[in-house]
Amino acid sequence: MYELVFWKYLEGIYLNHHEVYEAVSEEQAEIEGLEALPVQVILNRIASVFSKWEKVDENSWKNNNGAGAFHIRMTSQSVKIDCYGTEGKTMDTLVNIMDEFKCSLYDPQVPERYDEMSE
Repeated sequence: MYELVFWKYLEGIYLNHHEVYEAVSEEQAEIEGLEALPVQVILNRIASVFSKWEKVDENSWKNNNGAGAFHIRMTSQSVKIDCYGTEGKTMDTLVNIMDEFKCSLYDPQVPERYDEMSE
């Protein structure tokens, strides 16, 4: 499994990424300093882009014509995508979708957040 995690800071706020990731992973109800996300719009966008994939349930897709599957967990402020055998190109597509909503990727495997504020 490979995790892709996204959130958006409120303007002027910049927190410890790993601590935010831990709070997101625990699915805390409200994380101070993060913006609310249009989670249903994001989910609809992902469903649209991956319409050729089999939708296993409300938050899971499986590629019946190749490798990979993914499951999405959301809070009002975050999107966490668990990828299973998913190709890099597919993960890039997911990252690009989230970029449309100005949500930068946090990669807990590295761990690094990829946004304009990263050093």
